[in-house]
Amino acid sequence: MVKHIVMWTVRDGVSGKTKKENTLKLKEMLEALKHKIPFIKKLEVGINYAVDDAAYDVVLYSEFESRADLEAYVVHPDHQALKDFIINIRDKRCFVDYET
Repeated sequence: MVKHIVMWTVRDGVSGKTKKENTLKLKEMLEALKHKIPFIKKLEVGINYAVDDAAYDVVLYSEFESRADLEAYVVHPDHQALKDFIINIRDKRCFVDYET
């Protein structure tokens, strides 16, 4: 099993939307991938409620059967369609991929 975890901080005021509005839209868009990409075994999106300089705003937790499935997810057209939105609203991004 491969775990893929990504975290973002979201900028305020992008495209005339508040940070909260863009955060909620990102969550909605990511969660929609569950129904579009069949090799996603599990997908959760969380919005941070803690106030701390070290905190990120959004986390994506996803599971795949194999590295090949994760690689296919990364280049899948529905995943690629989110990239412009995410790049536009994010400030920072970090991720980790690991096998269990």
